[in-house]
Amino acid sequence: MAFAEGLSDTGEHTGRGHPGIRGSIVGGMTFVGGILHTLPFLISNLTMALYFAYIVVGLELIAIGYIRYHFFKLSFWLSIAQVVFGGVLVFLAGILIGSA
Repeated sequence: MAFAEGLSDTGEHTGRGHPGIRGSIVGGMTFVGGILHTLPFLISNLTMALYFAYIVVGLELIAIGYIRYHFFKLSFWLSIAQVVFGGVLVFLAGILIGSA
């Protein structure tokens, strides 16, 4: 994702900033988002790990909603609804793939 973002444009015409900085931000945040909801599985008790993972993912979705609200000037509740809806779609895709 970071590589694709860095190569998407030079940032001169769109005003999106230097591609290396954009790529670094996207790569860093992809890493943080990916690692945060996997860390609870270091807990040996699977049930407890799942509960912690649910909480972490919920907090991640709220954080994404807030970032969209703050930087994209969207309605806070509309942003939360869109992000949660996207999260539900990913969850359902995981269930469908896991049961195949």
